[in-house]
Amino acid sequence: MEQNFILLAIPVFFLSIGIELWYSRKKGARWYNFEDTITNLNLGIGSQAVGIMTKLLLVGSYHWVYENGRLFDLPQNHWLVWIAALLLFDYIYYWAHRLGHEWNYMWGAHIVHHQSTEFNLSVALRQSWFHNLISFFMFLPMALLGFHTYVLVGVAAFTTLYQYWIHTRAIKKLPWIFEYVLNTPSHHRVHHATNAHYIDKNYAATFIIWDRLHNTFMEEKEEPVYGITKPFESLNPIWANLHYYKEMAEGMKREKGFWNKLALCFRGPEYLGKLLNEPIPEPKPAVQTALPVKLYVLIQFVILSAGLVKYLMHFEELSTFYKISGFGLIIATTHICAGLLENKRAAIVTEVLRITAALLVLNSLYYFNYAEWFAIMLTGSLVITAISAVWLAFNVKTIRVNAR
Repeated sequence: MEQNFILLAIPVFFLSIGIELWYSRKKGARWYNFEDTITNLNLGIGSQAVGIMTKLLLVGSYHWVYENGRLFDLPQNHWLVWIAALLLFDYIYYWAHRLGHEWNYMWGAHIVHHQSTEFNLSVALRQSWFHNLISFFMFLPMALLGFHTYVLVGVAAFTTLYQYWIHTRAIKKLPWIFEYVLNTPSHHRVHHATNAHYIDKNYAATFIIWDRLHNTFMEEKEEPVYGITKPFESLNPIWANLHYYKEMAEGMKREKGFWNKLALCFRGPEYLGKLLNEPIPEPKPAVQTALPVKLYVLIQFVILSAGLVKYLMHFEELSTFYKISGFGLIIATTHICAGLLENKRAAIVTEVLRITAALLVLNSLYYFNYAEWFAIMLTGSLVITAISAVWLAFNVKTIRVNAR
């Protein structure tokens, strides 16, 4: 059900990002750059694809606990139950988010959301592909208390959508009562900052009162510096989700004894940083992506977004083969587009393979399952393939020249 909320919100996401981009340009500010924004959005797309693949496991496990272990029978449609569920979910979220910063194995997933050095609405969509998998257990007590699965999914969707609008620099401060009770853009800017006194503050999702209660609140003073303390400079969405676990593996090699290695998972990022004792690398020059490459990636992103919507809408109808194939194509597209933006030579070859695979998978899907639309899909996909092939042929040299 949460996926349906996200589907309905997608036009709002794109419209609001467009408005914020226009507003920032009008102010003469540079809150967006193309490569970072596309990476944020592609990570969001990947997160949705992983989410629909793991939905049965997560929601199914919650529902199983509810059906077999609940202690109370709460009415599903009473407004007090929904208010209580929202408050409890938001409080558990505070702790799941806080542990996502304090325990290495959870930070390895959550770090994705903090990697961008920008702060804008597209960053809200830059989501980990695995964080829900490793933190979902914390919400199972709600099932024991008798909150129906329908209620959990509803308040989870509300909390997710609420956090979208607080990722902006366009709103400075709200009236004091809102700032005191609710999480606001001002509070959340602090959370994304790397300034020493801002780090590990303001974990709240909806209600900032949890931070005030647990002494993790910090008011915004000066303009934050965004990102993570050890900059992540890759545009690769797969590597964005995995790179910290590579550092953890290196840390475990250096720890002595099994229990110390295991304990590393529950220690903080600061401990791992000291253990590795690696100097922070000098920032690399920004990737110089040619305009034709940007336009190509933008077009592929638009096609990918439309494909994601169709994939989520019809997921239950698809056979296992097409569920897996569709998932693979979505992830491959985000990965290859990053390679093109980074001027990776191998991206040209993998893009040819991706287009070929997409052509075969989509047309076979329509031939066997949506025959009335097959001719349209075949014609459209062949035209897009031909245009993509021509573009690749003319821009191979451009990518090779700029390759690092």
